[in-house]
Amino acid sequence: MDQSTELQFARRGRLLALVIAGTMLFWLAAQWIGPKIGLAGQYAVLIDLVVMAAFVMTIYNGLQLWRKRHNNKG
Repeated sequence: MDQSTELQFARRGRLLALVIAGTMLFWLAAQWIGPKIGLAGQYAVLIDLVVMAAFVMTIYNGLQLWRKRHNNKG
């Protein structure tokens, strides 16, 4: 595997890590701020669904990245 491909894999992996960390920080902030500002429960559920969708997307992209890296090594 050449160096540019390795750099692309590393860049995509870092992006996935940032999305996971950012999503978790967003969710924690929403759970802390929501009750303080009187956010309705419907919005809390909506935030939870958005966060779950982001995690599903990162799992899907992580598996794609893993498969591409596995196929390029062989």
